[in-house]
Amino acid sequence: SNSALNRLSVFDEYINEASEHFGVPTSIIKSVILTESAANPNAISKCKAKGLMQLMDGTAKDMGVKNVWDAKENIFGGTKYLSQMLQQYNGDLKLALAAYNAGPANVNKYNGIPPFDETQNYVKRVFGYLKNWEVDDAS
Repeated sequence: SNSALNRLSVFDEYINEASEHFGVPTSIIKSVILTESAANPNAISKCKAKGLMQLMDGTAKDMGVKNVWDAKENIFGGTKYLSQMLQQYNGDLKLALAAYNAGPANVNKYNGIPPFDETQNYVKRVFGYLKNWEVDDAS
């Protein structure tokens, strides 16, 4: 939605910095943020994932995030984790996104995208947003 895109644009500076720092394209970071939280920095999921990139407490701690509600820290923590998943799965974005959503243990267990509706839909949604950024980039 336009309101989500407007909310997202507020964080462009942090997204650009995180992209440069961790080598993850801004289009991927933006697509994950829109899928995770619709760019709401105060979002909290039913499983207690928090902030723009919906970090679980353990993941946030592992990524060095001290305050998940700080937009910059949340974006840096989520992007760092995403970059680790991309490395772990040799740049395979679908597997990296599945691991971001369902955890790498599930991706490894099922030797691919887990058969969970939520994870299957998650990967499709991120790719749907990515197509929009590619159209924007081409114009």
